[in-house]
Amino acid sequence: MWIAPLRGKYLIWAISACCCQGFLLLGYDQGVMSGIIGADNQFGRDFNHPDPTRQGTIVAIYDIGCAVGSVMVFFLGEKIGRKRTIMAGAITMIIGTAILTSSTTLAQLIVGRIVTGLGNGFNSSSIPVYQSETCGGEIRGALVSLNSTVTIIGLVFAYWLDYGMSFVDGPVQWRLPIGFQAFFALCLLIQVSMLPDSPRWCIAHGLEEEGTRIIAQLADRASIDHPDVVLKKKEIEMSLALESAGGPFKYRELLQGGKIGNFRRVCLCIAVNVMQQFSGANMINYLAPIVYQNTMGLSRNLSLILGGATACTFMLASFLPLWTIDRYGRRALLMISSSGLSLCFLLTAVLLSTGTKPAAFGATAMIFIFQIFLGIGFLPIPWLYPAEITTTRIRARGSAIASFFQWMCTFTIVEITPIAIANIGWHVFIIFAIFNAMWIPIIYAFFPETKGLELEDIDHIFDKGGFTGGVWSSPGGRTVRKGRIEQDIETEMQHGDVKVNDGKEE
Repeated sequence: MWIAPLRGKYLIWAISACCCQGFLLLGYDQGVMSGIIGADNQFGRDFNHPDPTRQGTIVAIYDIGCAVGSVMVFFLGEKIGRKRTIMAGAITMIIGTAILTSSTTLAQLIVGRIVTGLGNGFNSSSIPVYQSETCGGEIRGALVSLNSTVTIIGLVFAYWLDYGMSFVDGPVQWRLPIGFQAFFALCLLIQVSMLPDSPRWCIAHGLEEEGTRIIAQLADRASIDHPDVVLKKKEIEMSLALESAGGPFKYRELLQGGKIGNFRRVCLCIAVNVMQQFSGANMINYLAPIVYQNTMGLSRNLSLILGGATACTFMLASFLPLWTIDRYGRRALLMISSSGLSLCFLLTAVLLSTGTKPAAFGATAMIFIFQIFLGIGFLPIPWLYPAEITTTRIRARGSAIASFFQWMCTFTIVEITPIAIANIGWHVFIIFAIFNAMWIPIIYAFFPETKGLELEDIDHIFDKGGFTGGVWSSPGGRTVRKGRIEQDIETEMQHGDVKVNDGKEE
């Protein structure tokens, strides 16, 4: 397969553009149904005006597909590599889009949603890992945050395309917005096919020559014998040697404690994604027009406009982490985000409890501010943190587990939100306000800071041990210093080489 002859920053930009393309597709797919479903439009007439329960199922069944795709990556992703997993995801989404666009029955529509979800499950599990393993620690946070920003650009594009097409009569009103996602999937397939795989995956699976060549390309070094290339390769090999000391990978390793702390790492992968979904984020992002229409008593047209404007606010807020995430770190942004989200939803509930039109507009303003706090922390970090906190040996599986829990929680939220709004109205905001307040002490006590660390340094992040893994007693949650892996290399040079097991499983 032909690989683009790019090196250094140009190769990193190309990889980032590919990853952004995948997240643009993810965002578009998340937002496209919200402006189509729940109205007396052509879609409603074609599918017999689904009730709130069926509306939730049509939107949320996609998340089941994403979860199943994540499970498939858990078992297969490490074997086939990051690049081929993303290619499989793009192809699957093209097939799913064809099924969706040609739908004439509800059953076909649901099948299309599931197949499209499968492809997105592949991508959402693999793209953050691919991005993290091909960039340095100093810029990793910003680059993965850029993916999140592009996700919201896709969301905004979907909202406004839905709104524009709402003035068009006939099946094209909904078939065009749904079918357009195939364009993004095709672009992703073309882009990733021309890029190299992760050097860490190559070295872990015995492809040392290819992995070393990719390291040289990423570092823009002419020779694989350049000291910078040799050092980075040595760091990766040393990290893999530490992780694989027990022999070939066994699934029970995911439950192990000790200094490596795989079980703790997996729990953090799950926790940050559960927190994101139970912040109420996707109640707004998937179903904003329904929320505005049914909890605040606004017209359908105004609700659609506000849904698009809410997404635009979210998009602008998503640019903030590009400058803050590698400066202030992951923990601080998560705690600030949780505090703001809780306060916004609490004030929303208070305003809506009065039942007046001015209060409804005030509550709308709180939703806009909610999106700003969401963009600061809980938008980018759940995509970034699992790919950082896990070791190379379990990174693909850890990210797949995180993605699975994210999509299952998204399914739960999107499935129950229309029903909850229909039954308890504005009280639903109180529930999410309480959840967001709960996340703050959990983040402070258990989430170590990963800002600026190379992935190989993070192998030592729980060396201090204890109930919190050393997080509680470490200033700012920083349990390991940058360059920790270099100590291992110096020690190894004094005692001889350590051989690395390959990626085979028992």
